[in-house]
Amino acid sequence: MNAREYLDILHVAERLKDTPRHCTTTNRRTESVAEHSWRISLMALLLRHEFKDIDIDKVIDMCIIHDLGECFTGDIPTFIKTDDDREVEDSLLNRWVQSLPEEISNDFSELYKEMDAQETKEAKLYKALDKLEALIQHNESPIDTWSENEYELNKTYAFDTVNFSEWLTELRKVILEDTLKKIDESVQ
Repeated sequence: MNAREYLDILHVAERLKDTPRHCTTTNRRTESVAEHSWRISLMALLLRHEFKDIDIDKVIDMCIIHDLGECFTGDIPTFIKTDDDREVEDSLLNRWVQSLPEEISNDFSELYKEMDAQETKEAKLYKALDKLEALIQHNESPIDTWSENEYELNKTYAFDTVNFSEWLTELRKVILEDTLKKIDESVQ
């Protein structure tokens, strides 16, 4: 990869800094996709000693690239994203990945294939962190920024995704405790 190809990749990825997500931060600022990707990468790094049988560097790689398709489509909240939306995003992402220098294209393609298959521990951990981070962010954001359906969704979301790991299942339960406390405090 030459310097121009490197910069071209970074210029596309920079779009995620300006791509808003559905959630807000503690201070009511709309979160960007880049911020979400950064935090799930940090979440993976922090679990290096909890999941010694997992290639955490690979999980971090997955976390960093997982939402690059949103450079082309923007973020669509999971509860309204359709199969057609996923197909468009995947198509645009695949076209871009195929245009990258061969070694990078191969690396990304292999990671995306593994992430989509959801068969390896690494892929399962990345997916769990992706979903858990959204729940954590909702718990950190003011409750009046939640959409109506999130009161119930935040109670049930991602339990199926974490069930491969006792540690993550416990984390999900603690996140639920925070959710219930937040909801309870909002009605008092």
